[in-house]
Amino acid sequence: MAGNKRVVAVLAPTNTGKTTYAIERMLAHRTGVIGLPLRLLAREVYDRIVKARGPSVVALVTGEERIVPPRTQYWVCTVEAMPQEMGADFVAIDEIQLCADPERGHVFTDRLLRARGLHETLFMGSDTMRGTIAALVPGVDFMRRDRMSELVYSGQKKISRMKPRSAIVGFSVENVYAIAELIRRQKGGAAVVMGALSPRTRNAQVEMYQNGEVDYLVATDAIGMGLNLDVDHVAFSALSKFDGRRMRPLAPNELAQIAGRAGRGFKSGTFGTTGDAPALDDGVARAIMDHNFTPQNKVNWRNHALQFGSIDRLIQTLEMPPEDERLVRARESDDLKALKALAQVDEVFARATDGASVRLLWDVCRIPDFRGISHAEHAGLLETIFNDLHQRGYIPDDWLARQIKRIDRTDGDIDALSKRLAFIRTWTYVAQRKGWTKDESHWRDTTRVVEDRLSDALHERLTQRFVDRRTSVLLRRLGQKEAMVADVNETGEVTVEGEFVGKLDGFRFRVDKGAGAAEDKTVKTAALQALAPQFHLRADRFYNAPDTEIDFTEQGGLMWGSAAVGKLTAGSDALKPQVEVFVDDIAGPEVAEKVKRRLQHFIDRKIAALFEPLLALSKDETMTGLARGFAFQLVENFGILPRAQVAEDVKSLDQDARGALRKHGIRFGQFTIFMPLMLKPAPTRLRLVLWSLSKDLSEFPESPPPGLVTIPVEADAPAGADTMSGYRNA
Repeated sequence: MAGNKRVVAVLAPTNTGKTTYAIERMLAHRTGVIGLPLRLLAREVYDRIVKARGPSVVALVTGEERIVPPRTQYWVCTVEAMPQEMGADFVAIDEIQLCADPERGHVFTDRLLRARGLHETLFMGSDTMRGTIAALVPGVDFMRRDRMSELVYSGQKKISRMKPRSAIVGFSVENVYAIAELIRRQKGGAAVVMGALSPRTRNAQVEMYQNGEVDYLVATDAIGMGLNLDVDHVAFSALSKFDGRRMRPLAPNELAQIAGRAGRGFKSGTFGTTGDAPALDDGVARAIMDHNFTPQNKVNWRNHALQFGSIDRLIQTLEMPPEDERLVRARESDDLKALKALAQVDEVFARATDGASVRLLWDVCRIPDFRGISHAEHAGLLETIFNDLHQRGYIPDDWLARQIKRIDRTDGDIDALSKRLAFIRTWTYVAQRKGWTKDESHWRDTTRVVEDRLSDALHERLTQRFVDRRTSVLLRRLGQKEAMVADVNETGEVTVEGEFVGKLDGFRFRVDKGAGAAEDKTVKTAALQALAPQFHLRADRFYNAPDTEIDFTEQGGLMWGSAAVGKLTAGSDALKPQVEVFVDDIAGPEVAEKVKRRLQHFIDRKIAALFEPLLALSKDETMTGLARGFAFQLVENFGILPRAQVAEDVKSLDQDARGALRKHGIRFGQFTIFMPLMLKPAPTRLRLVLWSLSKDLSEFPESPPPGLVTIPVEADAPAGADTMSGYRNA
């Protein structure tokens, strides 16, 4: 091996043997540590190294699992759980591109900057990190590895046409379960893989797939992180995901990380989209096939040099800004949120007064919120744990036993078991902390037994059934091609075959929000198929409804009661707006046309009634010459003209012309020429909408409250809005 402290970045696509290479390099040294992005992957790598060297020299350390033999030489860990500064000969970090991850990126960046082996350090990941690693890690060598097989884009395909040995990827639990249920009904079954599953459940599911009991795999993006599976095709059921804060589209390199699971070894693989996901853009598909992505020039960072003199000082050091332009301060993570919440609790603040107690508080705050119930509830749990540890030096056995006993049940459905598994992960994590319990080995064994029991029960449920009764019923009826019965109550709630599926809002169906994307599609298909006759009945009722039931909004929307049924759009003439209707395609062109006709009648009548004086002026055939031209300008400006705008025309008007105009109620004011009848609240409200349409505004100014002589000036109002409101800026 060249050099004494060699730092190498192996940056390459998936299926290039990076992890295998890292294991080989580690085993070439006397001691080593490898940090991996997922607990599942850590377990897989641990099993491989145990197979090569035996269990007596290999440790597995994750947040919830700790197997450390006395003669440990090789440590397999999640990146967060890597032992710091232990002086191993070899250190490796996998999936180093996760430095850019908004949630965990700062941990990976910290390892990139500070984790080093005495003889060799290895960073594995995507080539997008090349520039950043070169800038942040002096003297790094780069190693390129080529993908062993081809990856080819095969377009969009229905789930029903998916070939065997395919993995369908979703980005929410609901989505994964709904697809798995759909495949069960159409293809005979699917295995489920998610990061939230325990390794035991996941391994049992994967085994079903690997040994051919089922031909399909439904997974979250957890499969993108190096899990080795026999997959020929990867299909995305969605192209965006919730990242903890918001829904966002996946970047091409993120899609590639997952798509790259197709084709292992020298066997080529394909990738594409399915379900609600549109076909990939040509450029994106080509980038994935060529492994060519935008460089990752910014990575998340959080200060590691923490000071524990006081809670405030700790928070200050955690929030310090980075000094390098490539480093971006990480967004506020759960542990820092918890610390800030507990700092507001008087008892906690009174206890955490010295370095040791502040350090203990920070260790407690780093207990992950596996349960995901609410920040307040999580903070309440952490408060109890901290107070016990600070006061007694340990967590009381009887209290811990009560928490675990509540979870130790294997009844209930998939969701109930998944929740209990998330809950037991908290206590598995707590049991792994050194010195937090009186009898560490007892509590580690207890939590492990409960997790295994729940894992086995969840595996059993997953193999029996994947989603709720509603989707099962609707899928079955859809498959049977029978007509389904829909019922709509007075509030618009829709039930199909007795199952609640969503609401009818005007002429658009809103699917029940409890579902994921794939389940949505099934429910919506079934509901719209059954709703077809309901749309016709509703359209007849709407067509015969009086004008009093219909109204326009100040932003140009058209309402039938509380339901939005359309919107106004600009026409060829400002006083003749057009109508765009909100009608589901399944309702058919006949329903859409009927709704459109009724709305056009409504707005035409509304303009005729509220703008009667203005329309009478435009139709007065007796007016000629300058008076007619002036009347035309007034009509064009909805009955209000700033005098300065037409000063020359006003001077040119003789007494007869003025008289003819005054007959229509037109007043020649000092600053404005106007029709008083057009200044009433109702015409003003309509005038502002029509004027905004004619100006193609994205946001319409609101009409002023009736009866006021003065109103505040809106600083950002579009030019002319004051005049159209019937006021003048003073």
